[in-house]
Amino acid sequence: MDEERGTPYAVRLGERLRNVRQQQGLSLHDVEASSGGRMKASVVGAYERGERAVSVARLRTLADFYRVPIARLLPEPATLPLDAGHGHGLRIDLTRLSPDDGELAVIDRYLRSIQSRRGDYNGRVLTMRGGDLQTLAAVLDTAADELRDRLVDAGIATLSPA
Repeated sequence: MDEERGTPYAVRLGERLRNVRQQQGLSLHDVEASSGGRMKASVVGAYERGERAVSVARLRTLADFYRVPIARLLPEPATLPLDAGHGHGLRIDLTRLSPDDGELAVIDRYLRSIQSRRGDYNGRVLTMRGGDLQTLAAVLDTAADELRDRLVDAGIATLSPA
């Protein structure tokens, strides 16, 4: 298990753990206190930074504590740096979409399905991957670059460094 410490996978796993904890509004000290000391803040923090390997048993304990399926804590290869074209991720402001507005309704439904598959518990912002943008552009019968530009121009999306 030591060979996993500090690897890109361990770092991505830690990011998933941190995201779920933060989405639930918990600090590391809250986790320690709420777990009755079974999960030390320093240890959970080391998992989140990818500095300490997480055993399967401990991952199960964390998933149960956060009340999420264990699979939601495991990063997939697709969670490597995002690219929605030209070396940038496309960050979508989900609050700017209108489910009653034609094309935006289609985009909203598609993004909600991505959110569900990823187990994203944030609900306000979603970063589209290059493949997601390509698929959505195909559904809307447009080029990915054109769709990206329209979303940015409409104030629904922003480009962020990959």
